[in-house]
Amino acid sequence: MSTWSRPVIVLLCGLLLLTIAIAVLNTLVPLWLTHEALPTWQVGTVSSAYFTGNLIGTLIAGWLIKRLGFNRAYYIATALFALATAVLGFEHGFWAWSVWRFVAGIGCALIWVVVESALLCSGTLRNRGQLLAAYMIVYYVATVIGQLLVSKVSTELLHTLPWVTGFIVAAILPLVFTRITASGEGEEAPAGRMWSMLRRRSARLGINGCIISGILLGSLYGLMPLYLSHQGMNDSAVGYWMALLVSAGIIGQWPVGRLADRYGRLLVLRVLVFGVILGAVAMLSNAAMAPALFVLGCSGFTLYPVAMSWACEKVAHHELVAMNQALLLSYTTGSLAGPALTSVLMQSYSDRVLFVMIAGVALVYLMMLLRKADRHATPIAHA
Repeated sequence: MSTWSRPVIVLLCGLLLLTIAIAVLNTLVPLWLTHEALPTWQVGTVSSAYFTGNLIGTLIAGWLIKRLGFNRAYYIATALFALATAVLGFEHGFWAWSVWRFVAGIGCALIWVVVESALLCSGTLRNRGQLLAAYMIVYYVATVIGQLLVSKVSTELLHTLPWVTGFIVAAILPLVFTRITASGEGEEAPAGRMWSMLRRRSARLGINGCIISGILLGSLYGLMPLYLSHQGMNDSAVGYWMALLVSAGIIGQWPVGRLADRYGRLLVLRVLVFGVILGAVAMLSNAAMAPALFVLGCSGFTLYPVAMSWACEKVAHHELVAMNQALLLSYTTGSLAGPALTSVLMQSYSDRVLFVMIAGVALVYLMMLLRKADRHATPIAHA
């Protein structure tokens, strides 16, 4: 399959629609619950139910793809997400919403694993970085579009759910007209293969990179707005700086993906992690915020796809789905643990701990990368 084949294009089109829906719901669900006067702990629990569903979906995705193939697994995941979204208009109360957001979390995780695995199986060492960069660009652009829609259209529950559900259902249509296949699909493999991927020494730097990326991005997404607000900024200013952060990540995806394909993942990973440290130190030293956040966003948001590519180079083609599960599980674990620990430290000490933590975990990962002694293969060498 070529880099921009029909299956790749339709996958990215479906992802665009789905991610817009995810972004809208992730923003509005807490607001809808707050309008219903639910206590803060219940709002947080509903959010946690969604992320718990992400974990469960990640664990069962490989089994589902193996049994049904990419297309049918995608249809089931999307239908599950659409159902869990539409039902919110008919069900009310804390427990009902917790259950359906849990189901939505499962559906979203299945979608991510299906799309990422299909792209990885479609790619080669020469173009895999470009495919993952395109994936991340579509994901972040759709997230921005979702946020813009929230600010421009009615956010009433019964006004929003119909068109959001329509977006999700429409995302099924592109894959109706093409079939995603990959060599190795349906091959028998030992049970629990995903766990063996987590223990594979040759891929450990990629897996660790996904954990670090989850910690970094989870902290930036969840705690950067809090930091900026405590600096005395209003909501509009916070939105501006967060938009700059995410936009830097979008801008960096394509050139970083091409550089990783051309010069190898190890060198690019070292440069990216050093950039994260540089951006965090600049924020700590009260340097100009715009360039500091640009460097932090460009480096931090491009770390995940390069780390994924590293790990996927270390496995056979038929193991890519299992490895993708392991990487997404690693990222999700980091994105849950990072903000939880960092927020406690910020509460106990200072908001500046956010950048100390980011620089610290990035430095630990940089030490791992610098200790990598064996020569890392570059895609060109295998062409």
